[in-house]
Amino acid sequence: MSAESPGHDEHYLRVFRRNFRTWRGQRPFWAGLFVMLGGLPIAYFPYANLQIGHLTLAMSTTAGAGSLIIGVLLVVLGVSLWFQKHVRTFAGVAAILLALVSIPVSNLGGFLIGFLFAMIGGAMAVAWVPGDEEAGKAVPVDKGEDGAPGTPHSPHGPHTLAAPESPAPGPEDGWDRPNDLSGTSPANGANGRHSAG
Repeated sequence: MSAESPGHDEHYLRVFRRNFRTWRGQRPFWAGLFVMLGGLPIAYFPYANLQIGHLTLAMSTTAGAGSLIIGVLLVVLGVSLWFQKHVRTFAGVAAILLALVSIPVSNLGGFLIGFLFAMIGGAMAVAWVPGDEEAGKAVPVDKGEDGAPGTPHSPHGPHTLAAPESPAPGPEDGWDRPNDLSGTSPANGANGRHSAG
């Protein structure tokens, strides 16, 4: 039984945690969370009434509906970052633009709390790239005579690495095509005429 497969006696919370960690690592999770957290204060503060003793403080603005729309859009963009990771660049740029628009529309972007969360989350979404599964795998390393790590393992010997084979120089480029761009090479059979279809 491998360490990756859940055992029969493994606790379900441990399995859930491992599955959630795997799911979270395959998408811009923190960017989506920050964008959603940015949308909540932007949508909430224009409709909130704070009670300070007998004093009611209403923070509603003339653009209360605009604040609600911006907040809901930010929450939707955050959820889309979680479940549609291929739209991360669009969602990140849209979150940054909505955060900037929220400054004049929604009480300085939800008293700068929502603005900062949405800006940071949008920047994280734009900067996120999917990880390479092969990059995380370990390369076997041979041990030297004294037990110290040596060079990476090679089939040619314990301490030698195989040199990469380089193609012989010639008229071919890296794509196995003639490197003649004139179109009149006898190798491509074009004879100076180009087809338009």
